[in-house]
Parts: sequence; structure tokens; C-alpha cells
Amino acid sequence: MKVTDHIEQAAGKTLFSFEIVPPVKGSNIQNLYDNIDPLMEFNPPFIDVTTSREEFVYIEKDGGLLQKQVTRMRPGTVGICASIKHKYKVDAIPHILCGGFTKEETEYVLVDCHYLGLDNVMALRGDARKDESYFRAEQGGHTFAKDLVGQIVDLKAGKYLHETIESDHAADFCIGVAGYPEKHMEAPSMKNDLKRLQEKVDAGADYVVTQMFFDNQKYFDFVQAARDLGIEVPIIPGIKPIAIKRHLQILPQVFKIDLPQELINAVEACKDNKAVRQVGVEFAITQSKELLAAGVPVLHYYSMGRSSNIRAIAKEVF
Repeated sequence: MKVTDHIEQAAGKTLFSFEIVPPVKGSNIQNLYDNIDPLMEFNPPFIDVTTSREEFVYIEKDGGLLQKQVTRMRPGTVGICASIKHKYKVDAIPHILCGGFTKEETEYVLVDCHYLGLDNVMALRGDARKDESYFRAEQGGHTFAKDLVGQIVDLKAGKYLHETIESDHAADFCIGVAGYPEKHMEAPSMKNDLKRLQEKVDAGADYVVTQMFFDNQKYFDFVQAARDLGIEVPIIPGIKPIAIKRHLQILPQVFKIDLPQELINAVEACKDNKAVRQVGVEFAITQSKELLAAGVPVLHYYSMGRSSNIRAIAKEVF
């Protein structure tokens, strides 16, 4: 079922969902299930599965020479989605990236998703590689998420890269895209970033999931600004609980977001990360309850592979 259908059928009730990260290759998928299992009591209608882009590793050869190799440390997104759909009978949403993929590779992934009965995809530009200062598209790939959305929409009409196929069974994905309540780190202004969001929706995006934020007013202002531009699709808030003290430095540095001073003070007063984790849970509960009272369509949690804190939050909210 499509995300938009889940929201419509909920008839105003706020839904619970979360995002997981594929295990590092060579790991046991049971570890992933062990983190999903405790969250199933809250009846998530869908679960997001992230996609990793390519990385470079250097393999030492004879004579001390180094050979550069491309690898993906966390492959298997589509396979994990199929497994989740089969095991838990919920919709699983693979993240589809511009970065690191050609248009042909993207088409193959989308065809696999269609055959597996995955009704939803999340279309993202993705980040720059770790060895690059700025994002660069793969040769033959998409530079912008709006163009990726366009390719996905084309499949609904049977338009593939090299041919148009008339079929009664064309792919009809529900397409999610990212939104940034504090603007994307590369955007010159909030107004400009909202225009980019509008372009993605105009291209065919069906719903938006926001980057994490810790000040609900920024989400409310973002939604209002989007509505003022005529963006009417559901805008789902993304929430991540603070878990370790280093998040005070890591999250603003990586995601270019602000943390409320009250949260900073509470984390700095903690003696260890166990205490930090509890502070993060309590702050996220308060944040979630305010969003719930505002009638958001879904509360979407970034679990990062660990579910104990998300479960503690959900128990108090749902």
C-alpha cells in the first residue's frame, strides 16, 4: 500500500514509522530483525531502509602498490525491503539515490522493486563521497533529486530509458522526498531551498519526510512556508533522539542543524552516555507529544540500527 493511502486511511490519526540502516556486509540479518521486533507492537505501516553509496578502499598489491577499489559497505537495501515485507507484512521503503548510480542502474533497481511488490520509494540526491568536498553525480546519473523523481514518474507511463512499453502492469510508485526545516546545508537560503522542494513535488513527489530537527517551531514554520508556496503533499516530521554526548558536535557539524540550549545543557550535565540516552528519550517524548497534538500525519524516527530508545519513546506517545 502507498504511504499516502496509509495516511488517508488513518483519518487524522498520527501513525508511527521508523528508518533502519542495512547491516554491514558480512553481518547477520538477524541483528536487524532483533531491532525491528521490539517496535512492531506500535504497528508501523511502513519502514524505511537506507541505501549506502559507493566508497573507495585501497588494496595493497605486490611491490607495495595500492589498487583503488569501489565498494559498498552496506548493500542489500532492496533485498532487506523484500524480507521485511515478507516477514512483518508491512510496507518497506527503499531509499533510491542519485549519488553513485547511473540512470540505467536506477532503472534496474526500480524494476526489481516493482517485481517485488514494493509500492513506495524514497528519492534522494544523497551526500558527497567521503573523499569529495562537494556532491558530484555519477557519469550518466542524476544530479538533482527532482530528475530522479522524474525518472520514477516516467515508469508509470511505461517510459524506460531506451524504449516506451505499453503495459497494464506499469510501476506506480508512491514517491517520497526529503525536506529541510533548517534548509539543506548547500542551499543559499531557506527560500531557495523551498523552491527546490517545490520542484520535486511538481516533478511528481507524493510526500515529504523531513531531516531531523529538535525545535518543533522550525518544523511548523517549514510546513507553513511550504503550504504558502502551494505544496500540499503530506510533510512527515523526522525525529532522532540524542544518544551520546558527541552528538552535540556531530549532528550540527554533519547536518547543519541547531540544538536547543535546554537540550545542550541537559546533555552537558550528564555523567555518562547512559544518562545522555535517557535525556534524549525524554526530550524526544516531549517533542513527539507536541507534534502529535498538532496532528502530524506520521511520527518518523531515525533509529540508526538501535531500537531501545525508540521503543521507550513510542511507549509514551502511542
